[in-house]
Amino acid sequence: MKIEHTALYVNDLEGAKEFFTKYLKAGSGELYRNPHTGFSSYFLSFEDGARLEIMNKPNILDENNKSARTGYAHIAFSVGSREKVDELTKTFTDDGFELQSPPRVTGDGYYESCIIGFEGNLIELTV
Repeated sequence: MKIEHTALYVNDLEGAKEFFTKYLKAGSGELYRNPHTGFSSYFLSFEDGARLEIMNKPNILDENNKSARTGYAHIAFSVGSREKVDELTKTFTDDGFELQSPPRVTGDGYYESCIIGFEGNLIELTV
């Protein structure tokens, strides 16, 4: 069994697509739109086959959009090396994204950083 995809509601669908394609090299499928419900989405594909569906629907609430909460916590991207973690972390911060935790070796042995990405979603970068 494998996870087929994960999904993320966003307010700015086009901005989210640009974020994931620009920084994390996602390929984007065609826009899907349901005219009856107002639901829209893109499937984004990554080079290893993982997929992320970004979605938008009118009247979705953001009232509990905090980084420390129950539910999904972050999306982690393996970028291949410590140097690439450092490079991409710098690119994000140079472009104005807030750093939640700098590149470091964690207690369980991962080399990673974490940025507060598009619409406050946590993006972890790891080897």
